[in-house]
Amino acid sequence: MIVGYARVSTQDQNPALQEDALAAIGCEQTFEEKATGTNRDRPELIACLRMLRNGDTLVVWKLDRLARSLKDLVEIIDDLQKRGVGFRSLTESIDTTSTGGRLVFHIFGALAEFEHSLIRERTIAGLAAARARGRKGGRKPALSKADVHKAAAMLSDPTITKTEVARHFNVSRVTLNAALAREGVSDSPAVTTP
Repeated sequence: MIVGYARVSTQDQNPALQEDALAAIGCEQTFEEKATGTNRDRPELIACLRMLRNGDTLVVWKLDRLARSLKDLVEIIDDLQKRGVGFRSLTESIDTTSTGGRLVFHIFGALAEFEHSLIRERTIAGLAAARARGRKGGRKPALSKADVHKAAAMLSDPTITKTEVARHFNVSRVTLNAALAREGVSDSPAVTTP
């Protein structure tokens, strides 16, 4: 069975060009998606991939309609190949059911692995350079020192709850507790003795 997958990025775009091309090559069923490529939740793609069986061929108009990145593309095609499903991209003239098409895809896989290694090396080098300049990694705390002290002052009033204080600073109670502990600030109301 030849199955097509078409995707447009916005509701305003028209998938007719893709649908016509897929129909012209004999797709018996076409799944159509209206979602950005960066969106991982693509129900039509998931349904399409689930229904493919050994001997079927998945056809797309263009590679970027199927995957968000080269790495994702290689993973999808690798999964299809393991299941005995062929793949064709009309615009790039890639066909994994042929020897030449498989060769091209193995080259894509090697490029994706190379790209991943480069990104990893650059990240490690960047973190090392930042540490050498005295910078720490990670994101900034959700609450500044001043905010933590304000929160502690608010909590000194027994009528104000931690939930209310957390909501005031737009953080969770867990984040508020962690910030108070990090700054060593007491969050219990002051007890006065007579």
